[in-house]
Amino acid sequence: MEQHPIVKLKLDVIFKRVFGDANNEDIIAAMISALLEIPREDIRKIEIQNVELPPEEMEGKFSRLDLKLNVDGQTVNVEMQINYEPDFRERTLFYWSKMYGSDLRAGQAYGDLKQTYCVNIINFNIFDCEDYHSDFVVMEKNRHEILSDKLGIHFFELKKIDNVRKNQAMEDWLHLINAETEEELMAIQQTTTIPEVKKTIVMLRHLSADEKVRQEAYYREKRMHDEDNAIIGSRREGFQAGLAEGEARGLVKGRAEGRAEGRAEGRAEGRAEGRAEGEARVKQTLIEKWRAKGMTDEEIRELLGEK
Repeated sequence: MEQHPIVKLKLDVIFKRVFGDANNEDIIAAMISALLEIPREDIRKIEIQNVELPPEEMEGKFSRLDLKLNVDGQTVNVEMQINYEPDFRERTLFYWSKMYGSDLRAGQAYGDLKQTYCVNIINFNIFDCEDYHSDFVVMEKNRHEILSDKLGIHFFELKKIDNVRKNQAMEDWLHLINAETEEELMAIQQTTTIPEVKKTIVMLRHLSADEKVRQEAYYREKRMHDEDNAIIGSRREGFQAGLAEGEARGLVKGRAEGRAEGRAEGRAEGRAEGRAEGEARVKQTLIEKWRAKGMTDEEIRELLGEK
């Protein structure tokens, strides 16, 4: 059956149109309720504090959207990240720390600091587990006593949402965010019981029918693919640089020995060392990208010819 494409909700510019619009407070509240497992009736007010994608970010290398929300006095940062980023764990911890301390004013007590949550919806695998949802807190290592309830960092790995079934509302939203075809939207619409999910599906269809929006999504996705290819190209350049550097080191070493035999051995050693170093870089890059695409270690070993 032919798969009809739609504008992807996980694409930052589309995510922004839906979840960055104050008119869609009911949709935002329903998604936050499902992802953070907060009763919907407990969310009384949502205030969008920032939603803009600066022009230089739209054109530049970043492929993420930060959405900062005030949810009944709690700070919630929602980030949609499509491309793999190797230091993503450290970055989200840095973001959390900046947000946590930013609202404390002179004269206020530390106890006035707000509960602060980072919600990371990512289109790649980051943890070695089957579960699509990882919920981090600060906890004593042996007693498992939580230091404070004011920190929460959540990761939702879209490539794992079919691995387990544990929370239907959470999975309905994640499947919707991950959908790429009209057929997928229809399947979600037929099974979900969440009115806001159905409302978001209608919005996505309207956006997909808008030629201007489709063009915006197309060019945004193209820039992201170009960025991905540029990273691979730089890794290849690193491979070649490693070969040349290793060979040069070998030549210097051979000359220092002052013998023809030493020079020959130095060249061979340098080439081998440089080749090994470059090959290791490229291999690691490929492994990281394949893992991010959801491939298993067994599949990766087979591709590398290591089985």
